[in-house]
Amino acid sequence: MDSWLIYALLSAVSASLVSIFGKIGLSGLDSNAATAVRAIVMAIFLVGVVAVQGNVSRLADVFDDKRALLFVALSGLAGALSWLFYFLALKHGEVSKVAPIDKLSVVFAVILAIVIFDEKVSLIHAIAIGMIAVGGLILAVY
Repeated sequence: MDSWLIYALLSAVSASLVSIFGKIGLSGLDSNAATAVRAIVMAIFLVGVVAVQGNVSRLADVFDDKRALLFVALSGLAGALSWLFYFLALKHGEVSKVAPIDKLSVVFAVILAIVIFDEKVSLIHAIAIGMIAVGGLILAVY
């Protein structure tokens, strides 16, 4: 199995726990405050990972490359907005309905990759992306 696939599966499992732990933790809390605490925990954890790997000096590389920094920052803003909206949705909705809609990000990401990066998608991939979209909507609506 390719390493990217292993990492992607680990990402999916970890992301599923965000939904479960988030829904449990949001009971009686402001979702934005909870998201802020989540972000602080993530930041501390990730800096710790970089430190344990001995890559703290590599943080300067990100700050030195202004274009990369801009897009990493924009990615961070997009991620923060995603978390804010996700936790708001979890607070007011069921995980079994919120999570499938959130995963429509896969569909949006593929469409943006086609438009922005001129990535090619085969017919079978296009059908699968369509199935993800329809499946997510069916899970959320019915």
